[in-house]
Amino acid sequence: MGNDLPRRSVAEFFGTFWLVFGGCGAAVLAAGFPNLGIGFVGVSLAFGLTVLTMAYAVGHISGGHFNPAVTIGLWSAGRCATGDGVLYIIAQVIGAIAAAAVLWLIASSQPGWMPGGFAANGYGDLSPGKYGLVGCFVTEVMMTFFFLFIIIGTTSKGAAAGFAGIPIGLGLTLIHLVSIPVTNTSVNPARSTGPALFAGGGHVEQLWLFWLAPIIGAVIAGLLSRWMYEREALIQTVVVEESRVS
Repeated sequence: MGNDLPRRSVAEFFGTFWLVFGGCGAAVLAAGFPNLGIGFVGVSLAFGLTVLTMAYAVGHISGGHFNPAVTIGLWSAGRCATGDGVLYIIAQVIGAIAAAAVLWLIASSQPGWMPGGFAANGYGDLSPGKYGLVGCFVTEVMMTFFFLFIIIGTTSKGAAAGFAGIPIGLGLTLIHLVSIPVTNTSVNPARSTGPALFAGGGHVEQLWLFWLAPIIGAVIAGLLSRWMYEREALIQTVVVEESRVS
C-alpha cells in the first residue's frame, strides 16, 4: 500500500477540493441569491452531497476522509497509519485552499461583489448567531464526535457493505442544519482553513478553535470506537476464518 500513497493522497486532494468548493460555493454563490437563494438548508444539503458523491467517486481509493479530523479520528481508532495520515492531511489542506482560491476567483468576477466572511467559521462577533467561545467550542467537539461515530460505525466490519456514503453524507447534512447558526459549521479543519485565508482578519485569528475542537471530538470518537466495535471486528474475523477452513 505504501507505493500507492501518492494516488490515495491525490484522491484526498480532489475529495476535499469538491467538499470546500461545493459546500462553501453553495454558501457564497447561491445561499442568498435574490429570490432563488437556497438558504442554509440548501447549503447543508450541498455539504452532505459533496461527501456523498466523493465517497463513491474516490472513497474506494483513499478511504474518503476529506477532512484532517476524520484522518486523525481514524488514526486514533487504529484504522489509519501515521505516515499515511500526515500525507492525507497535507493533501486535504492544499485541496481546501485551492478550492477557496477558485471560488474567490469566480465570486469576485461579479460586479459589486462583497466577500463578507466568505463562508469562513467563527465565534463571538464572527459567529452567524453571535454565539460565544464556549458554546462554539462545545458545538464543534460534539458535532465532530458524532460525525466520526457515524463514519466509524458505518464502515466497521459487520455494517452493511457499500452503503456507508449515504449515512455519512446525511449525517454531515444534519450537522450543518443544527450548527450553521452557531459556528457556520466546521467539523473539518481543512474546510475552515481555505476560506479563512481569503476572508482574513479575525477569521484567521480564530482558526485555532476550528482545528482544536474538531480534533478533540474526533479523537474521543476514535478511542471510544476501539471498545464499541471490538466485538464486531472479532466476530467478523472468526467468521472469515471459519469460511476459509470449510
